[in-house]
Amino acid sequence: MLFAMIAKDKPGTFDQRLAVRPVHLQHLESLGQQLRLAGALLSAEGTPEGSLVVIEADTLEAATAIFNADPFVFEGIFGSIEIKPWRLAYDHMSPKV
Repeated sequence: MLFAMIAKDKPGTFDQRLAVRPVHLQHLESLGQQLRLAGALLSAEGTPEGSLVVIEADTLEAATAIFNADPFVFEGIFGSIEIKPWRLAYDHMSPKV
């Protein structure tokens, strides 16, 4: 099952986000095929202000554990996190076979 994490940064954490980003990306890379997509939510000015991450996991509890292992979470960058089951309806990003 797919799960989405929608997280918003705490105000004033932009510099901290940039400093932690390399470790955050390593964490995402370590998820392998379990990670389906990930990226920054952007402000009107184009600066990161949160994250959207979609993973595959068996249960909400398993997904929550994976999301909570993200360095952005335990370094306190996110001010709010919402984790929801997610269903893919359209996928125009994947290569067509």
